[in-house]
Amino acid sequence: MTKLVQIHFEDTKSKKEYPVGTTLLDIEKDLGLERPYPILGALVNNELRELSYAIYKPKTVRFVDYSHPGGKRMYRRSLSMVLFKACRDLYPRFKLKIEHTISKGLYCELEGTNMNVETHFQMIVDIRERMKEIIDMDLPFERDELETPEALKVFEEFGHTDKIKLLRTRQQMYTSVYKLDDVVDYYYGHLVPSTGYLKHFDLVKYYDGMLMVFPNEEKPDELENLVDQDKLFEVFREYKRWVEILGVPNVGSLNEITLQGKIGEVIKINEALQEKKLAQIADHINQLKEDVKVILISGPSSSGKTTFSKRLAIQLKVLGFKPIMISLDNYFVNRESTPLDENGEYDFESPRALDIKLFNDNMLALLSGEEVQLPKFSFTNGSRYYADKKLKIGKENVIIVEGIHALNPEISAFIPRKKKFKVYVSAITQLSIDLHNRIPTTDNRLLRRIVRDFQYRNYSALDTLRRWPSVRRGEEKYIFPYQEEADVMFNTALLFELGVLKKWAEPMLQEVPPNTPEFGEAKRLLKFLGYFVPIPEFEIPPTSILREFLEGSSFDYS
Repeated sequence: MTKLVQIHFEDTKSKKEYPVGTTLLDIEKDLGLERPYPILGALVNNELRELSYAIYKPKTVRFVDYSHPGGKRMYRRSLSMVLFKACRDLYPRFKLKIEHTISKGLYCELEGTNMNVETHFQMIVDIRERMKEIIDMDLPFERDELETPEALKVFEEFGHTDKIKLLRTRQQMYTSVYKLDDVVDYYYGHLVPSTGYLKHFDLVKYYDGMLMVFPNEEKPDELENLVDQDKLFEVFREYKRWVEILGVPNVGSLNEITLQGKIGEVIKINEALQEKKLAQIADHINQLKEDVKVILISGPSSSGKTTFSKRLAIQLKVLGFKPIMISLDNYFVNRESTPLDENGEYDFESPRALDIKLFNDNMLALLSGEEVQLPKFSFTNGSRYYADKKLKIGKENVIIVEGIHALNPEISAFIPRKKKFKVYVSAITQLSIDLHNRIPTTDNRLLRRIVRDFQYRNYSALDTLRRWPSVRRGEEKYIFPYQEEADVMFNTALLFELGVLKKWAEPMLQEVPPNTPEFGEAKRLLKFLGYFVPIPEFEIPPTSILREFLEGSSFDYS
């Protein structure tokens, strides 16, 4: 007699029994769910699984498509393997490197090519057409669990030296190996069942490489509209040179250096490179000192804006300035006046949560030489208050304004442009897991925030994960559209920091309960941190941006 297991479907709020060993794909076909977009995977007991996953025990299942973050990752990761196969089929002498997101796409390069514009364009056309052929063939993505020594032999045959280095330092007994027709690869995370699921994409020329364009999150049958991000791309180029200086292009290399006891030198050089960049920004401001009186510093959550502001102030003091620090957080409107989001919750991410008129009035009064009493804001009471001390600026003063909305033109609309100097700060992760597995900058910032929230705000990892989608929506809507407004950009990411954060974040993530929707995200981050060899923090200087999220900073954040 065939044993049956009961499945609870969150999509339909129903239950049904299936034979032991039935796959999610078979279940999905049996249910005949009507969805506007194809189902790509499923959350099984709140953990993301591929549709090839077989059920052996009672489970709770919720199917996901491209609109879900997990489904989106599966689609983009699978498309990356199609790109790898297309490049391997057409140009086997060159190595594909998947670098970073930019302009709402994924920037990639073929290492070793030396092409003129016409040849470059034609190569990309050929690769795109080959990708379409592979997708039309509806080839399956096959996953095998191999003993790691056997997986290493497979990757050695394909010349995946970066993956070999990673797996040797990761020290896992088994490794997942994906096969697509005649190519094999390793991916951090799941793939869709077959190439036929990947109908919507584009591949276009972008600088010295190519940009893979993905479906729009809200309308997956349409492609994202590309946006110009020339300044941000230049930052990626600059920090790519830093990676070459440090000699740490991927996690495997970082792990090797750590295990050899040489990580201290990497920490010192990385911190020195950041300090040098800070000094260059201060020099730039000094050249404009006859005009510039307000420095506006913006960036997304956990980008290190506060420490950056304090370190920039020190560099400016070296040049004879007397900086005055002002936080936009002190311009929050009283709680009852805070705008509401679509769910009726307070929308603290909106610029309308700030008293924009009061800020502009205060800045103009200061620039006119008036004495001004600046507001303070109590987050405990949700209300504004004033201290007794008043402020008046002189010729040597410069005002440093820090806040997530600082680059929004509306925030400083009445301050003359020549009086302003704008800085965009973010953790733009340049380290990759390997050539085909990049590290999203959002993951870097999320781990920073989990640690900081626990350390200084008494929030659990579950609390932070619950808030994160709202934070991300606010960034996409209110922060990222204005990053190209910056006069300069500064990358706060440190190549060694994820190895340091591992020790702090892992126990916090392990406490996320399995019966919560955030459990799958916690498991994903734990797997990600599992790639890193722990790095001790004792060599990190007290002025490091990373100290803002840990402990031991010499700066006062009160």
